[in-house]
Amino acid sequence: MAQQTSLNITTNGRNTYEITTAVKDFVASASIESGICNIFCQHTSASLIICENADHDVQRDLEVFMNGLVKDGDPRFIHTLEGDDDMPAHIRSVLTNTSIGVPIINHELALGTWQGIFLWEHRYASQHRTVTITLTG
Repeated sequence: MAQQTSLNITTNGRNTYEITTAVKDFVASASIESGICNIFCQHTSASLIICENADHDVQRDLEVFMNGLVKDGDPRFIHTLEGDDDMPAHIRSVLTNTSIGVPIINHELALGTWQGIFLWEHRYASQHRTVTITLTG
């Protein structure tokens, strides 16, 4: 048996956006005792991560690290149709995840104590993002 829904998220530009509660709420409303929750980001310039959600410095430090790894406006990039952050956003998405699977155990999302699920927006401008959640069990 599978159940599915979509989250529509409007971002305010490059940042992480926690979606843990929305995913947990969907799992809680489903009739699945055990199985898998797949979360899928339908975009090429945003991604999904499971990360510590107790200290926001973790997300800040991830952004600092990624900025050092993939620089906006790098002159090597020729795909710049939508600006200096265009190709770097695609690279960031490829280096992280567009799909995450989390077990469902006893009708609950089986995340660790400090784990949260985040949409990571890689573009500077505000974007409309769709994340599809599929439960199978």
